[in-house]
Amino acid sequence: MTISAAALLALWKIIAIDIILSGDNAVVIAMATRRLPNDQRNKAIVWGTAGAVLLRILFAAVIVFLLNIPFVHFVGGLLLVWIAYKVLVEREEEVKVQAADRLLKAIMTIIIADAVMSLDNVVAVAGAAEGHLGMLALGVAISIPIMIFGSKAIVHVMEKHRWIAYVGSGILAWTAGKMMAGDEGVLHWFHLSYGPFVYAVAAGVTILVVSAGYITNKRAEREEGTLI
Repeated sequence: MTISAAALLALWKIIAIDIILSGDNAVVIAMATRRLPNDQRNKAIVWGTAGAVLLRILFAAVIVFLLNIPFVHFVGGLLLVWIAYKVLVEREEEVKVQAADRLLKAIMTIIIADAVMSLDNVVAVAGAAEGHLGMLALGVAISIPIMIFGSKAIVHVMEKHRWIAYVGSGILAWTAGKMMAGDEGVLHWFHLSYGPFVYAVAAGVTILVVSAGYITNKRAEREEGTLI
């Protein structure tokens, strides 16, 4: 089978765009799996990333329609705010029987958060594909190892420096704030353009989520110290 030069060019563009735009998604994977044992972490990364990639390919077919619906970004942003908070404050489970539940929860967190954060990413990738759906699927699939490597590197750093988790949560919260404030329906509602308003909301959401997570974690640490 001969692959045309145009198809190859589309493939390279898809891979490049997906790698550049997937930094936040690597953070999602790292945040969702950082408290799992190594063997379960690898399973969560593989299955979560596989599910996320399948959804990305599916979204590519309907993304233009989705993005034309008012408040889609706003709703997605709200969901991402909750995820940013939950992955920061989740405590270690003491009962090993719940390990399977934690693994499934991590997988679902990766898939859902990646889907929410990938709306704009998929638009860029779908545009780069220029109708080459086979190249679209192949390009997204090739990006998997790069995303996995990035997430594992982030987890390794998090294990040494706990404050990195707050940075990761802040990145997710910032993305969520921009999604909500930058939604076309929201901007039209308030008669605003994409600019200072969006960044102000993103900063406010980031501060709120990180502060709430910090307070919750400190309270939990005090309670654990009292129990001991």
